[in-house]
Amino acid sequence: MGTTPSTGNRLAVLLATYQGERFIDEQLSSIEAQSWTHIDIWASDDGSSDGTLGVLARWARRWRRGKFVVLSGPDRGFADNFRSLMINPEVDADYVCFCDQDDIWLKDKTRAAASILARSGDRPALYCARTIIADEWGHEFDRSPLFRRPPEFSNALVQSIGGGNTMVMNRAAHRLMREAARRTGFVSHDWFSYLIVTGAGGDVTYSETPHVRYRQHAGNLVGSNHGLKAQMRRILAAFGGRFRRWNEENVAALEACRDLLTPESLATLEAFRRARTAPLRERIASLKRSGVYRQSRIGQISLYAAGLLGKL
Repeated sequence: MGTTPSTGNRLAVLLATYQGERFIDEQLSSIEAQSWTHIDIWASDDGSSDGTLGVLARWARRWRRGKFVVLSGPDRGFADNFRSLMINPEVDADYVCFCDQDDIWLKDKTRAAASILARSGDRPALYCARTIIADEWGHEFDRSPLFRRPPEFSNALVQSIGGGNTMVMNRAAHRLMREAARRTGFVSHDWFSYLIVTGAGGDVTYSETPHVRYRQHAGNLVGSNHGLKAQMRRILAAFGGRFRRWNEENVAALEACRDLLTPESLATLEAFRRARTAPLRERIASLKRSGVYRQSRIGQISLYAAGLLGKL
């Protein structure tokens, strides 16, 4: 049985930055407001030419809660930047979270996550949640979609439901993710984490209570999937081939981690692989047998349409 995390536990924040001068100071202030005695910040900057490094240096000089380490990223985009943080052998904490440079954390964000993760004891466990959709000034104007179906490997194969900016993992999940990321690249750090933790039989909690203000602005690399228009853009992108490319990369990444997956997850993966390559007349039946699913009705329809059109 898990226990309630004490204030003496150590939290590690994996912060990926790039051209974040405008918002990063507010993000770091919201991290500082978290109620932990020890907070280590590991910041990897991917070649910023604005004042991001100066802001990080100022915070590093004043930080007294733990380590504040600023690293040079691989300069290959956000996924590889987060991967460089995930495989860093020096990161050692009871709870580890991903962090974007432009959000605002509510004061109870990491404590709410850790209280749930503590229930899993030594099992790998990952927490994620809805977000508060905010404008560039941090003012709320909506919430991200509420997903009601279980967070499982059968869902993770075709959908990423939790933003990395909401994710917190326990020590066991962090060790699992470090090993998995050491072996392979991935589409995105959050989707890969959802795939590996569920695939390895760990616990994933998706909370309907948001604790992050997810700021929307012109510089967002990955925007919110809020609203019908955003969902339609994603569906059209899927039919344009992007979904198939993502699935190809995810399957290849999972292949590199086969020994980390449970027999049940391997069986689901193989069934999904057959659905992707089956002849036309067998695709839908194969997809149904695989058991994979998306969270919404329109998402499920688009999944089967992609299968029919050979876009899986």
